[in-house]
Amino acid sequence: MTERELDRRVARRLAMLRYHEEGHSVAQTCRRYGIARETYYEWQRRYRALGLEGLRDRSTRPHHCPFAISEEAIDKIVYLRQNYHFGPYKLSMYLKRYHQLEISVSGVWRVLRRLNLNRLPSSQRYKRHKERWKLYEKPQPGQCLQVDVKFIAPIAGHRKRLYQYTAIDDCTRLRVLRIYERLNQKTAIRFIDLVLDRLPFKVESVQTDNGAEFQSSFHWHLRDRGIRHIYIKPLTPRLNGKVERSHRVDDEEFYRLLEGVVVDESGVLNAKLREWEHFYNFERPHAALGGLTPYERLRQKTGLAVSAETIS
Repeated sequence: MTERELDRRVARRLAMLRYHEEGHSVAQTCRRYGIARETYYEWQRRYRALGLEGLRDRSTRPHHCPFAISEEAIDKIVYLRQNYHFGPYKLSMYLKRYHQLEISVSGVWRVLRRLNLNRLPSSQRYKRHKERWKLYEKPQPGQCLQVDVKFIAPIAGHRKRLYQYTAIDDCTRLRVLRIYERLNQKTAIRFIDLVLDRLPFKVESVQTDNGAEFQSSFHWHLRDRGIRHIYIKPLTPRLNGKVERSHRVDDEEFYRLLEGVVVDESGVLNAKLREWEHFYNFERPHAALGGLTPYERLRQKTGLAVSAETIS
């Protein structure tokens, strides 16, 4: 409400009191201004005690609200929003899992809106597609393993290129990550052998794009191991959507937060990547899994109790 509107209300209430002082009864005054007797006497009492200031509206904010979100929780919401760009659902999930704070999704949204943090940066906003893609998920671990390679831009002053090879299980979202300095079929074969040795379940099929690193040698190596190799349709990365989306998570929650650390050796970066892989598999809640971690989803599906050392 603007100051002008407030002044107009004060003037009306003052006119009501003046009307009574001119000789009209309280009943006549109340009928003229459409108020109850209790309301008239309340404004009269406040005017006599405080003058014109007593005729202004007071705050309706409660003195105490036992269900109000604490400042500590608000600080955590702001930190996660500004650093990780999490939405209300994931923020609520993180607060419950890591800080034992149960705040509803709508409650988180109200905090973001009050602090003008309800709109993400333009690069992070949802983009509507002309046609909605059909989402799918394999019912059991190992039925489909999506594999892809992420190019890591070289740091300033260095020409060395590094490549992140990623494998993610379609059902559990369990991932295996590795950095290599070469992008070829020999390296891809080394990586897939590493993945097959580390995953605690049998892999039935591997799905890749049509990159040069996944051609005939890689294809027949998988066939020799009794694993089906599936190529997705050219120019449709969405068909490998889970591994592509996981690369976006890597950008937002791992590489962007290295905070300027100079890493130009694959060995050093692999050590940091192993820590991130462990966090992703065993501690980070996954929105598509209803807040479970990939490891918890694996136990839910198979009952296997796998140690972190087995995968990581």
